[in-house]
Amino acid sequence: MTATPSITIVGAGLGGLTLARVLTRSGIHATLYDLDASPTARHQGGMLDIHEDSGQRALREAGLFEQFLPLIQPGGEELRILDKNATVRLAHEGGGGRPEVERGALRDLLLSSLPEGTVRWGSKVTAIRALGDGRHQLTLGNGDVVDTELLIGADGAWSKVRPLVSAAVPVYSGLSFIEAHLNEADTRHQASAALVGRGSMFALGAHKGMLAHRGGKGELHVYIALMKPADWAASLDVTDPAAIKAHLLKHFAGWDDSLLALISDADDHLVPRPIHALPVGHSWPRTPGVTLLGDAAHLMSPFAGEGANLAMLDGAELGRALVTHPGDVEAALAAYERELFPRSEKSAAESAANLIEFFKPDAPQGILDMMARYAAVG
Repeated sequence: MTATPSITIVGAGLGGLTLARVLTRSGIHATLYDLDASPTARHQGGMLDIHEDSGQRALREAGLFEQFLPLIQPGGEELRILDKNATVRLAHEGGGGRPEVERGALRDLLLSSLPEGTVRWGSKVTAIRALGDGRHQLTLGNGDVVDTELLIGADGAWSKVRPLVSAAVPVYSGLSFIEAHLNEADTRHQASAALVGRGSMFALGAHKGMLAHRGGKGELHVYIALMKPADWAASLDVTDPAAIKAHLLKHFAGWDDSLLALISDADDHLVPRPIHALPVGHSWPRTPGVTLLGDAAHLMSPFAGEGANLAMLDGAELGRALVTHPGDVEAALAAYERELFPRSEKSAAESAANLIEFFKPDAPQGILDMMARYAAVG
């Protein structure tokens, strides 16, 4: 292997881009291959709270922290917890070192920091095979073949790279979201905008809830959550949003009208999202020439708010390991994974436990108790 190996990253999400940025700062080139046809091919989702000890730390390592600060949404850290009667049970003003930013804006910041052509868009990986001595060969959907000396799977929940190191597959958590949006909320849906406030709002009941937050353009993102069998989300006909709304409203019968409006007034683009997770403590034996980061390594439910933060930290830590072990990829990967496994196990366990707390029969009491414990320890 050469002193500076050829580096291939599959997936141009936040984790893959952070890794490429950290490497670029040290003069090391990596090429990213992403399935999306272009950076604007699909909506990047809503808001992210960027944690001081992970996402912010990664941005500092990437040399982008100062550029990140103007992206912060004022008031985005505010949180309200309601019961099904729309009674506010907790109002938190924020200030906990977890500022909110739009995922798309953060992705654009990382992407714009890389040399032109670093990301090869519209590149579907159809096959990967080991060539020996830690080298791998990727076959792309257009027939192109790429040989690489270091392969990194940053390709999310259903990673094509993961099977090279692990037989683990994501398991359904028992919870499904229906993602909905209320655009131009301040003018078209003023009551709902006031209900959600400047940041986030959780309305919770037994085995169900509505999780909403304000986006950077005044829109509301709403995740309608139900504990359901694994095949429930797939049974919904997304071409008939009126039928889905009627179905959801039956599930939330008896809830306050102000909360039901988040369903009935939503725009007609509804997206079912069953929540999956890899086993807590997922790890793999050191496998020459390949490793994982982000959801490919430790997919977890969103109830610890760690997914994007850990992906970015993974990217920064892996980049630093490669920079500090020049000419010795295996030592770099071993050092990276030695920190990765316990870190992600802790967060995955917290996320799994929080999911149970959110939707207990006496919800929202579980999350109120949890917030009280956090406040007690500072």
